[in-house]
Amino acid sequence: MSRNELAELATWAEAQLPRLISDACAATVERIAFYRDEQVVPAEELSRSIERNLRFLVTAIGHPQAPLDLAAPEATGRRRAQQGAPLPEVLQCYRICFTSLWDALAERARHEARPEATEALLTAAGMILRLTDQHALALTEAYRAATAELLLASQQRRSALVEALLTGQRSPDAAPWEAAALLGLPADRQLVVVAADTHALAEASLPGVERRLAAQGIVSAWRLTPNQQLGVISVAAKQHETLLAVLGEIALARTGVSPLYRALTDTPRALRLAQAALSALPDGKAEVRVFDPSPLAALMVCEPAEGHRLADEVLGPVLGLPPEDRTPLLETLHAYFEHAGSAERAAEALYCHPNTVRYRLRRVQELTGRSLSEPHGVAELAAAAYALSFNTSRTLRAGRQLPLRN
Repeated sequence: MSRNELAELATWAEAQLPRLISDACAATVERIAFYRDEQVVPAEELSRSIERNLRFLVTAIGHPQAPLDLAAPEATGRRRAQQGAPLPEVLQCYRICFTSLWDALAERARHEARPEATEALLTAAGMILRLTDQHALALTEAYRAATAELLLASQQRRSALVEALLTGQRSPDAAPWEAAALLGLPADRQLVVVAADTHALAEASLPGVERRLAAQGIVSAWRLTPNQQLGVISVAAKQHETLLAVLGEIALARTGVSPLYRALTDTPRALRLAQAALSALPDGKAEVRVFDPSPLAALMVCEPAEGHRLADEVLGPVLGLPPEDRTPLLETLHAYFEHAGSAERAAEALYCHPNTVRYRLRRVQELTGRSLSEPHGVAELAAAAYALSFNTSRTLRAGRQLPLRN
């Protein structure tokens, strides 16, 4: 077969391009629902893309020795990724485009009924198959690269929006509720902040948490720092326990959870409470702890210096005892407040007799000069106990601990 046969075939195909482009566009719209929405890929753009690819094939048939130029499929791959077009549908459009050319060439060969025409057709078929494969590969690689760039940009933006909520930073044109809307956090639900130590440097200790929560209908947004994995989570009334269960199942490091809150402007405060709950856990222990919802506990965290002073002033005589005497007294005082002032329930938690609880409480009252039967005494002892709970130099800690599930 001479090159003249291929050149003649290419010349004929070029003359048929208007019809081939029209047929390929019509077939694409008919077979692929995505391309029917012209707001995503306008008809003119689709037609231009098909024309570029058909002209490329026709030119390659007429000039088989010419260098291969894959700029067109690469540009299409990037563009379709940016438009959100599904990759299988984009590749199907390519197949329709190339099939339309093959069908036209085969029809011509049948009408020609010459051995030379058939041989040229077979040669062109091999070229079309090879070029189609190279086109599809170039398009796919460009599509995936653009998708990765878009995903990274989206993740970076989400991380920045989460940072804005957690720090309370405001941009000139975006309020906190706008950041929450961009993150997809529903406006009619309560919020929770989660703070977890990283498993290693900048390595998430709550792997797959956003996906796991989404499977339960819980919307969340996360930010990873070198030392902590931070999240803002929107929860419905009945989803709080589900959230804690998921966290308990996947946590690989200490994890603190803030109390529920509603105002987006309270997010920085919630972060402090989540981090306080985290710091109350033993180092290196993969546990989840919810910050005590008491406003008194929050006050002690938000004013730590005053809290330390209060603890020393009220409980100073107890803190000055040897550890073997100090520890059971403080444990008993905490258990008493945590169980609504019930000596019986505190005794159950401490695995001792209620009379032992009452004896220890009397010792605390004698040492501090404050009575648990007098309102001011109760208030000062409770505040001091909370303050002591969040002083990480002490051994007692506040909050609710959730055991991990195996």
